[in-house]
Formats: sequence, structure tokens, C-alpha cells
Amino acid sequence: TNCSSLEKIPPNDTNSTTWCDWAPFDQANYNELFGALDNAFLVAYAIGMFISGIFGERLPLRYYLSGGMVLSGLFTSLFGLAYFWEIHVLWYYIIIQICNGLVQTTGWPSVVTCVGNWFGKGKRGLIMGIWNSHTSVGNILGSLIAGVWVSSAWGLSFIVPGIIIAIMGIVCFLFLVEYPEDVDCSPPLHHTESEESEEKDPEVTLSADDGSCSRENTIDSSEYPKEPAEQPGAISFLGALRIPGVVEFSLCLLFAKLVSYTFLYWLPLYIVNVAHFSAKEAGDLSTLFDVGGILGGILAGLISDYTDGRATTCCVMLIVAAPMVLLILFLFAAMLIVCGALVNGPYALITTAVSADLGTHECLKGNAKALSTVTAIIDGTGSVGAALGPLLAGLISPTGWNNVFYMLITADILACLFLSRVVYKEIKGWCGCYTRKRGYVLLKSQVCRVFL
Repeated sequence: TNCSSLEKIPPNDTNSTTWCDWAPFDQANYNELFGALDNAFLVAYAIGMFISGIFGERLPLRYYLSGGMVLSGLFTSLFGLAYFWEIHVLWYYIIIQICNGLVQTTGWPSVVTCVGNWFGKGKRGLIMGIWNSHTSVGNILGSLIAGVWVSSAWGLSFIVPGIIIAIMGIVCFLFLVEYPEDVDCSPPLHHTESEESEEKDPEVTLSADDGSCSRENTIDSSEYPKEPAEQPGAISFLGALRIPGVVEFSLCLLFAKLVSYTFLYWLPLYIVNVAHFSAKEAGDLSTLFDVGGILGGILAGLISDYTDGRATTCCVMLIVAAPMVLLILFLFAAMLIVCGALVNGPYALITTAVSADLGTHECLKGNAKALSTVTAIIDGTGSVGAALGPLLAGLISPTGWNNVFYMLITADILACLFLSRVVYKEIKGWCGCYTRKRGYVLLKSQVCRVFL
């Protein structure tokens, strides 16, 4: 929110309706107060996400998701009702933001798990890339809906979206189908025939203690029954961390989401201050980054499906994104779309297809109760970056906007480095030196012909 772009209403006007004339946000330090609200939500969301996935594996998905949506609508509406109740206490808004951040963590692990239950490995990247466009569309629609009342009765900018999400929560409760088997449909193929026919590693097994991938001497396939009711219990937090690739992709997403959320929160202000556009024009231009995010998510999914290299796709896009971030300083509008695609493409791929791949990892031996926990760990780690990015931008921007972009480029490079091990194994697999087994690469016994 850029208060300088809104027409100020005299303090003695009892009909003041904009954020910038509403105590306690009518003070000179309004930027810090708005920052406190943002950080309260983002930190609560990041912390809650690590816990949310654990509950998501142990509760009925339909109840968990719909309940979280209704509660999100409740807390969002309570925020807006402060306008009609004339609440001017900062702590009220911060507490509502914290509660909202916590209940909204029920969403992402649940929806990724549901989509992952329905779609197998074959076209998962493309399907989830198209499906993930709802995040950018939601950003655009949310801005448009909230913008209708932002200068007249700002409380409705929160109440109306709150009512919408609560209604959709009821719709999900009534119509959501968690598993294909519930409606007599065939379950998806999570592992290709070539992977299933490959020689099994006799040492990779499922730990009975926490459901994680561990190493033992023998495997008894009878220990892993196919019936859902007889599957092993939900995986533990540490067990999910031991799935190959979870830590690497989580740390990569931390820095990728740092870049994405810095653009989300600071791009309009940068456009106003540096490009000298009006506040409305800045808001319109900033949506180009979301448009690029839609294209990038679909493109990343399509490429990763074709190459069977999720990590390599992410790494290449992040490498190309680094100079694109710098070019925004010179070629503004066009680079916003390109940069949005290259930054949000890996972000979308990791939070959707990669999370689903790792949550149905072959070493879990059919244990379906890992998707939500894995998704929560990956997105929770990324949310730490989402909280740090805008905070760092606020601290660095007084020294010059160029330094903010250098910070973003550094984060982009760090995201690539955390994927380097996985990328190396994927490339070696393409060369025929390794046999890929559903997101995990095992060393072949014979010597690679490339080195002969």
C-alpha cells in the first residue's frame, strides 16, 4: 500500500475510509506498521506450514481443507470488520494476521496431495503447471476485488474475499473427491514400467519406525500391502526429510520464493519510485510478473515432463533468470514477463510436481501418507524465504534499488547451487551412467562407457 498515492482525508473527518487515514496506520511510520502486518502473516505461515503437513496426513483431506478455508474466511472477515467496529488497536490486526497465516497453511499441502492422488508421473509436470496458474490468477482477481472498496470502505476489501473463500470451503466439503478409487476410477501410475522393471536396490527399504527411506539388508514385498487400509502409518517429519531430494529442493525453494515474494511486495513501489508511474499504472504493470509466472509454470512442467529432469529444468531457468533480473533496470515491461516466467517457473514446479514426485517416492513402497508432509516441508522452507525477501528489500532499498536487485541475483544463484547435486545426478542419468528410480538416482554396477 502506497499511502502517498491516495488522497488524504482530514484527520477530523469522521467518514475517513482509506487505510492511510485509519488509526493507527495514519502515522508517519505507516510503512513499518504495514510491514509488521505482512511479517506477522508470513512468519506464522512459515512456522505453521511445517506442522500443517503432519496433520494433513492424519486427518481426512476433505475435512481438513474445507475447515481451513472456512476459518481463513472467518479471520479475513474479522480483519475487515475492524472497519465497521472502529477498532484502532494495532495488536488486533497483528493477531488476526497471525491466526490467518496459521489456518491458511491447511491449503497448499491439501490441494497438492489431492491433485497428486489423481495424476501420476507421466504428465504431472504439465498438468500441475496449468493447475498452478490459479495462484497467479488468484493474485490478480484478489487485487481487483479488493481494489473496488479500497478508497471507499476498505473493510469490504477483506470481508468480500473472506465470504468467497468460506463459500468455496463449503463447496469443497460437499464435492471434493480425495481419491480416484472413491468413485471407482483407476488410481494413477506413480512409477513408470521401466522403473518398476529395473533392478531393485536390496538395501533401500521403508523404516517401520517413522515411515522414512532407510537401508536394510533385505526386502519382503509382503510387508507393503496394496490395500489403503493396510498401508503403513503416516510418515514422520524426520522421515520425510530423509527422502532423497527433499532437503535440496526445500533449500532451493527458500531462495526462489525469496525472489518471487520480493517482487510481489516491492515491485509496485519500485515502479512508482524509479519508473515514475502512477500508483494505478504501477499496479497494472506489476501484474505482468504474474502473467509471466503463469507461462513459466506451464513451460517448466512441460519441459520437465519431456526431459524427466525436474531439478535440471529448475536450475537452467534460475540461471537464465539472474541476468533477466538485472535487465529489468533497462527493458522494463518486457523483462517483467520474462523474469516472472523464469523465477516463478521453478517456484511453481517445486511446489507442485516435485512435491508430488517426492511424496510418492519409490522408496516409500506404496505408503501414500507422505505427500502432505513432504509438500509442507518444501513449501514451509520456501515460506521462510518469502518472509525474508521483503524484509531484506526494506533494509537494503535505502542504499539504492540496484543493491536490491543484486540481492535477488545472489539469492537466485544460491537456489541453483542447492540443486547442483540433484542436477549432476540427473545429467549423469541421461548419459547412461545412472539408472533413475522415481526421483532417486542409484549408481550402476558397471563402468560408464563414456569414461572408457
